[in-house]
Amino acid sequence: MFVDVAKISVKAGDGGNGSMAFRREKYEPMGGPWGGDGGRGGSVILIAEERLRTLMDFKYKKSYSAPRGEDGRKKKQFGAAGEDLYIRVPVGTLVRDTESGIVLADLKEIGQEFLLAKGGRGGRGNVHFKSSIRRTPRFAEPGTKGGERDITLELKLIADIGLAGFPNVGKSTILSIITSAKPKIANYHFTTLKPNLGVVQIGPGQSYAIADIPGLIEGAAEGLGLGHEFLRHIERNKLILHVIDASGHEDRDPLEDFYKINEELERYSEKLASKKQIIVLNKMDLPNSEENAKRIREKLGDEYDILEVSAATSEGLEYLKKFAYEKLIQIEDEVEFVDEELIATLTEQQAKDTITLKKEGDTYYCDGAFLERLVNFTNFDDYESFSNFQKVMNDKEIFSRLREMGAKEGDDINVCGVIFEYVD
Repeated sequence: MFVDVAKISVKAGDGGNGSMAFRREKYEPMGGPWGGDGGRGGSVILIAEERLRTLMDFKYKKSYSAPRGEDGRKKKQFGAAGEDLYIRVPVGTLVRDTESGIVLADLKEIGQEFLLAKGGRGGRGNVHFKSSIRRTPRFAEPGTKGGERDITLELKLIADIGLAGFPNVGKSTILSIITSAKPKIANYHFTTLKPNLGVVQIGPGQSYAIADIPGLIEGAAEGLGLGHEFLRHIERNKLILHVIDASGHEDRDPLEDFYKINEELERYSEKLASKKQIIVLNKMDLPNSEENAKRIREKLGDEYDILEVSAATSEGLEYLKKFAYEKLIQIEDEVEFVDEELIATLTEQQAKDTITLKKEGDTYYCDGAFLERLVNFTNFDDYESFSNFQKVMNDKEIFSRLREMGAKEGDDINVCGVIFEYVD
């Protein structure tokens, strides 16, 4: 089974929490804070792997999580960082943010990496909060949350040239002759159920990759037949060899077939329809081929290069290999557009800790991952720890936002399950 689209969810590791510890040693009765920092969480990184050919692995596993950082320990010992999680994908994988559809990365080179979700920062131990007026801070900093993201992976074959055309026009046979590829070949429709890739050798340092795309039918752009699943693979091709059965032996009109395939390409993508094409008239050894070829040349000869071949006898295929190469080197490489500014904005939005404030009845509720961590690491029985809690709440402008919502002296404020009385 060929899988070329997959949706997965990834979660980077949370940062470890800072430690609240004090020096407790003989002859050190007044030992100060000694808590170490938490380790950073592991990041999630995509890496393009040459040996992979499909996205099959993601059909069975949809969620990936990197380990969190260890909490800090006493004696100023740092927690260990979480190990980064590398997710291997085939070369030619396009990475999109599922919700927005934004292209995040185009992994076109072997070993190319992309940081998908960054691990959370480790929290600082209480040793960092010591000051001239705060000698024994009884609180530490929680680690920040690791990034999360839902992404869609799209595999597009990295081939210079694509063979396009109706089923059973001889694309697979041509591929098998001009390359060392061994596609399945038989005299019935849809023998090719997945793209086949081969390399054409012209001479020293002269070669190109060519892909046999499953045959298209009318309605392929809407998902009929096999075409819709694989049209995306042609998007990476710099040149299209449009193979036509010149004999029309299945009671088809070769010229009409040419127009129908191009209609499907245009309906799927204007970019796809604008690609350079070479018309390859195959099965020239069969009856009626000469008449149909003449008619096609009269109609399309001024706009397209037209070559006549016979996959059955190999006639014209050597010339086709070299002609395609000469055309190919004249076409500039295409690069998938990646909007770095848009990605940076999206990443920044996802990295922010969301703090939500709402009023239900006479109570104001303050929630969010950041506040939850703050509450968990606050010792409300300790004056200095509670003072730090109030300072953070003020720095985050939560008190000012509550006032704007109408909070007044004596109102109940629920911060992640802990209830306070509002004092202005």
